[in-house]
Amino acid sequence: MSNFTEQAIKTTFIKLLNKQPLNKITVKNIVEECGINRNSFYYHFQDIPTLMEEIIKENVDNLIAKYSTISSFEECFTVAFNFALENKQAMKHIYNSVNRDIYEAYSMKLCEYVVTNYLNTVFGNSFTSEYDKTVAIRFLKCELFGLSIDWINNGMKDDAIDEIKYITKLCHGFSDEIIKRSASLEKNQL
Repeated sequence: MSNFTEQAIKTTFIKLLNKQPLNKITVKNIVEECGINRNSFYYHFQDIPTLMEEIIKENVDNLIAKYSTISSFEECFTVAFNFALENKQAMKHIYNSVNRDIYEAYSMKLCEYVVTNYLNTVFGNSFTSEYDKTVAIRFLKCELFGLSIDWINNGMKDDAIDEIKYITKLCHGFSDEIIKRSASLEKNQL
């Protein structure tokens, strides 16, 4: 029964979040919509930010489990952007709330995962050092994260996937070039 109630609370919260900003949602709204009492809510969650963090973490973890291999940089972007497109209004409301840091932390985790997975899948042990791989992951995850934040700031237009595909075509071979350069550079030369 506990899992059912917890899931009902999460589903109700997302439903409300797709309709209104986060700061307009109260525990009272959730429990009335859900048909449970306040104690049931507080049995499962400390407060609304804790509920929101649990939902975001769960969704990021599910995406990570779903995409065990990523074979192109385009796929990295597509995974991240499709997740946000499926929950567009909720993403806007979370992003524009005082709890934006929770969204950003889990978005960065997702970006790091997809980039790391992509580099491991496509390039395997091609990096000359762990340092080079770490630097490449950091650069590419920040690129992905930055594009996603820019997309949100510009209204989360539905054509984002097409634009991202165009950007990835422009940057095609960039990851290969990073690996080639890492092989020719010594850390001491920086």
